[in-house]
Amino acid sequence: MPVFESFREAFGRALVEIGEKNEDVVVLDADVKDSTKTIYFEKAFPDRFFQMGISEQDLISTAAGFAIAGKIPVASAFAAFMMRAWEQIRNTVARDNLNVKIVATHSGFSDFMDGSSHQSLEDIALMRVLPNMHVIVPADAHATGILLSQMIEREGPFYMRLGRDYAVKVYDEEELKIGNAEILKEGEDVFLLACGPMVSVALEVAEKLKDLSIGVADFHTIKPFDEETLLKIARKANLIITLEEHSIFGGFGGAVAEILSENMPRRVIRIGTRDFGKSSRDYLTLLDFYGLSSDKIARKIVEVV
Repeated sequence: MPVFESFREAFGRALVEIGEKNEDVVVLDADVKDSTKTIYFEKAFPDRFFQMGISEQDLISTAAGFAIAGKIPVASAFAAFMMRAWEQIRNTVARDNLNVKIVATHSGFSDFMDGSSHQSLEDIALMRVLPNMHVIVPADAHATGILLSQMIEREGPFYMRLGRDYAVKVYDEEELKIGNAEILKEGEDVFLLACGPMVSVALEVAEKLKDLSIGVADFHTIKPFDEETLLKIARKANLIITLEEHSIFGGFGGAVAEILSENMPRRVIRIGTRDFGKSSRDYLTLLDFYGLSSDKIARKIVEVV
């Protein structure tokens, strides 16, 4: 049985550990500290926590001010509502290359119980188009802590995309590195490239289709993209399939297709969402409805191959 952890719990705990080591780190939240788990940082360092209310534009603008003042601000809110501040992220943070760390939780379908208004399926596309912006999508709780720590240590604006609670354990003690994709399983017939929660789904698919040689890679860094590893995979794989809990338009699959079309044309099948608007009382049921369950993906691969 898979081991389940929580993205937001991992984020909250890692923030406290980072705050203990670096007094320049400050945390800002948009009135959802109980849900994002930034409340852990508030309890540990109340003088370095700032509650901005339901005002994501102010959240980002204030974080930019902290960065200009020499602090390392971590701004957190639900991914769907963080996009309300896209203009501030674009014009102030990204354009001026400010040292602001944006961590958006409850992304994709993970906030399934609150309806489609809370579903964030466009944020990767919106963030990766911005100048200077780094885009990170961890696969599990361990990756969340490791990559968050590296984000804090590096200069420049970062956007980290997290789910809510459904984080199937992928890693144990591996040392991940921003900018370097992880090949989790080698294969030649089909290579599944995934990010975020879809990495564990990709591993499930490979287990279901043992008659095929299926490789799996975790591209946790969407920008800057690990083109070297992608081209290495493309040289040996007969078919590349991208998996993302996000729209296929402008998202992770789009990034893969762009790079390969310019450097090493290969057939790429992008599996993600095209449209959305449905809600469910169960996260896995919602994934299955949109064709993102391991069963639906495995069926698709068999049809194509």
